[in-house]
Amino acid sequence: MTQTLYAGIAGDTDEGRFISAGLYRSKDGEGWTRVDGSFTEPPEVHAILTDPRRPHRVIIGSQNGIYLSDDRGDSWQELSAPRPELAVWSLLRDPNDPDVIFAGYEPATLCRSSDDGKTWTRIDLPAAYPHVTAGPEMPKRITGIAVGGASAQQIYLSLEIGGLLRSLDGGKNWDAAIDGLYVVEDAVDLHSVVVHPVRCEQVTVTTRVGAFRTDDCGERWRRLPVPALRGKGSYCRAIAYAPERPQTLFLGAGNDFDGDKGALFLSRDDGGTWTAADLPGPLKSTVFAIATNPRLPDQVHCATKNGGVFSSLNGGASWRYVPLPRGAGHVFSLGLG
Repeated sequence: MTQTLYAGIAGDTDEGRFISAGLYRSKDGEGWTRVDGSFTEPPEVHAILTDPRRPHRVIIGSQNGIYLSDDRGDSWQELSAPRPELAVWSLLRDPNDPDVIFAGYEPATLCRSSDDGKTWTRIDLPAAYPHVTAGPEMPKRITGIAVGGASAQQIYLSLEIGGLLRSLDGGKNWDAAIDGLYVVEDAVDLHSVVVHPVRCEQVTVTTRVGAFRTDDCGERWRRLPVPALRGKGSYCRAIAYAPERPQTLFLGAGNDFDGDKGALFLSRDDGGTWTAADLPGPLKSTVFAIATNPRLPDQVHCATKNGGVFSSLNGGASWRYVPLPRGAGHVFSLGLG
C-alpha cells in the first residue's frame, strides 16, 4: 500500500525569530523530494492535513493561506479560505464528518468549511483570555483543534499563548476552559489538544511545562506524569492517539523550543505511564510533529525541529531514521497520506 509522508518547514511569527519555509515529500520511505516549486514564494507550512479517503489529497496551512493538492504535492491550488494576517497554524478534519474542515489562524481566528474546503465560514471567538497572557508581547495563535461528541458539538482550540477555548454547542458560544491565578504563563501556553477517541469528555493538552488532562470537558485538570526533560517539566509539543488503539498515546517533547534534547514519549495506558521510544538517530532538538493515518493504522512518524524524521511501521515497536536533506530544519508539521 503506497504511503506518502510530508514534512512542513516553517518558523515562529514573533518578530525577530528565525523563519524558514518549504515542503518535502517522501514516497514509501524512499528519500525526500521538495514539492513547493509551483508556489510564488516558498510556503511556511505550519499545518498539514491529509484525507484517509483519498490518499492522493493533501492540504497545507501557510503564511499566505490554505492550499490543496490532488496529486500528492505535484501541483497546488489556493482554496477560498480567508488569507491570514500572519499564518494558518492548524487544520483538522472532523472525525464525524470528513467533509467538515477547521482551520486555526494567527491572530486567533477559526474558520470552518462544510463542503470539503470549497467554501469557508468564519466563526467568531471571544476576546477574553487568561489575564496572565494579556499584552502585546503575547501572541494569540491557534496551535491545535480538537472535536468531540456527535456532530462536532464540542470544539477545543489550544492557543499559544492563551489557554484553551471551548465550545460545547458547535461553535455558537465559547469560553476559556483553562484559566486561573498564574504568576507566569507556562501552563496556559498551549501547543496542541486532543480528545479521547471514545470518551469525548476527556481532553489532553500540551504546554511548555508538561501535559494536562481533564475528564469533564475542562472543568477540572490534572497533570500527566510525563518524564521531565528539564526541571520545571518537559516542553511538550505534538500529541496523537494511535489509530484503532485508544489507549496508546504518542507525545513529542524536548527541553525547550530551541532546546538540545528531545524525546518521543509513548503511553500504552492512556497517559498513566510513559516511556521514551527507542529512536535510532540523534535527538538534539524537540520532537515537534507527529503523523498518523487511520488508513495506515500501524504507522507512526515523528520529526524533531532540526530535521530528524523517524518512522515506525509497527505501532512504535521499531523505528527507521529518515532525516530530511541537510539544511532542511525548522520542521513544524508532518502529514501521512
